[in-house]
Amino acid sequence: MRIPTVLAATALTVAVVSQPAHAAPAVVFTKIYYDSPGSPDFGKNSSLNGEYAQIRNRTKKAVSLKGWTLRDVTKRPDHVYTFGAFTLGAGKTVTVRTGKGKDTGTTRYWNRSGGTYAYIWNQTADTGYLRDASGRLIDSCSYNSSRAAFRIC
Repeated sequence: MRIPTVLAATALTVAVVSQPAHAAPAVVFTKIYYDSPGSPDFGKNSSLNGEYAQIRNRTKKAVSLKGWTLRDVTKRPDHVYTFGAFTLGAGKTVTVRTGKGKDTGTTRYWNRSGGTYAYIWNQTADTGYLRDASGRLIDSCSYNSSRAAFRIC
């Protein structure tokens, strides 16, 4: 069956128009757990590690996160986590915990301590920012609720 030229051109136009203007980022926030169990508890390591952000690689290729940064809205330099040599596998998720621990292929540690001021994520409202090594914003995740302990981004 032949499709009339006008119909074919219209179908092509619709297909082009319906494509998104911007591609979704390859690496994204998936969750911020901002109200760790038991907090405030004066910043015990177990509670600090109950606070975390998860980042997922949505592609089919590994992505080097070396030099990438994770931070909250605070402008303080100690609220910036910088990835060292780390590659996030295709389709994989990495959890960045606030407290101290041994880095693995799936969990990284901010290595913060020092009481209640060691927490990164505010318990009611904050924004997380993920930037690549050149400082370009890759993704962000905001929350504004004291009724939940985490935000699915």
